[in-house]
Amino acid sequence: MEGQVVGRVFRLFRRRAGPPQDNSGEALKEPERTQEHSLPNFAGGQHFFEYLLVVSLKKKRSQDDYEPIITYQFPKRENLLRGQQEEEERLLKAIPLFCFPDGNEWASLTEYPRETFSFVLTNVDGSRKFGYCRRLLPAGPGPRLPKVYCIISCIGCFGLFSKILDEVEKRHQISMAVIYPFMQGLREAAFPAPGKTVTLKSFIPDSGTEFISLTRPLDSHLEHVDFSSLLHCLSFEQILQIFASAVLERKIIFLAEGLSTLSQCIHAAAALLYPFSWAHTYIPVVPESLLATVCCPTPFMVGVQMRFQQEVMDSPMEEVLLVNLCEGTFLMSVGDEKDILPPKLQDGILDSLGQGINEFKTAEQINEHVSGPFVQFFVKTVGHYASYIKREANGQGHFQERPFCKALTSKTNRRFVKKFVKTQLFSLFIQEAEKSKNPPAGYFQQKILEYEEQKKQKKPRGKTVK
Repeated sequence: MEGQVVGRVFRLFRRRAGPPQDNSGEALKEPERTQEHSLPNFAGGQHFFEYLLVVSLKKKRSQDDYEPIITYQFPKRENLLRGQQEEEERLLKAIPLFCFPDGNEWASLTEYPRETFSFVLTNVDGSRKFGYCRRLLPAGPGPRLPKVYCIISCIGCFGLFSKILDEVEKRHQISMAVIYPFMQGLREAAFPAPGKTVTLKSFIPDSGTEFISLTRPLDSHLEHVDFSSLLHCLSFEQILQIFASAVLERKIIFLAEGLSTLSQCIHAAAALLYPFSWAHTYIPVVPESLLATVCCPTPFMVGVQMRFQQEVMDSPMEEVLLVNLCEGTFLMSVGDEKDILPPKLQDGILDSLGQGINEFKTAEQINEHVSGPFVQFFVKTVGHYASYIKREANGQGHFQERPFCKALTSKTNRRFVKKFVKTQLFSLFIQEAEKSKNPPAGYFQQKILEYEEQKKQKKPRGKTVK
């Protein structure tokens, strides 16, 4: 299997929905780690979600520690075959640990800042399950423990599910019974295509009928991303060094206090690699019991809460980039991060990022502004890949690596690309391109065509770029 597999194998099946169920459950077994592949480009039409779960903290018997368990599940799967039931049980045992990655030491609270974050569980066949979480204090008087609403879906669209969690939270303050018709209506609605809207009708006691509109972003390759947190925590130069480390598939650890910050920043860092996909260990928020992940000899991109900083620093690690998002500093680095990318292209990215960044108001505008220069970087370095796939009569392609690299006139670009073509990022991408008779008609291909057209319109200067 490509990449570092870190986790139980979840072979999941779509099944008929039954009525919701409350359950207290027994102590859940600790899951192992999970791997993440690329976010799929969903065309629309499939179900929004597979489960809505409430994960609560329950005190262990004869101990002061707490353990997270599922106390509400919708829908409840029925009439499963034995193998299907075992797979579902493994999935449901994994989820609570990622809803409360902080460990088991908790105390009742009167105030707690709401946090929205996500995690990813991936099967060896590449199928993904996204967990969208809202952690908060339930309504009520006096000290109490936080709980998590968690929506499990095979769809990557963080902004859309954050809005759904807002609606779930609003209804839970009234009664769990009010959630059921809303989520049932959501399950029956088709997931919209990029740029389209689905409207749900929902009745709330004492408020009447509400119409809720859920719009999917037009640019689907950025719909699981919000670059705002990354820009708030780090400079453009630091973001560029993280990108350079990720391009060469190195080990990257993010440290932050909040789950929301960790989740958003690591998703943003991975999104900078578009159209390529991080195929190694990927855990947005590492649970305490899985901190040994940072000792892995293979590439990883993980987020760790600041309370575990010393434990991470004391772990045996080599060639790692350790990013403190709270202070905006690198605590550890290899030392060559500024020299990985071609200097001229680095300067171009930094210039583009700095132009008018303060003028953008919406998350979509910021996302497009930040992502654009990195997409252009790949257009300029590897955008000519399709011309170097030699096809057989049956349509199967074979990538011609040597002439592909030699086609670059810039020595610094060629030096970088010779390293990049050896990564799994590039290998997985080119394997898919070899299978397809035509380049995929996506955002990256659109930018390649635009760049080629611009080059045609420019007069040749007869000069080799150094």
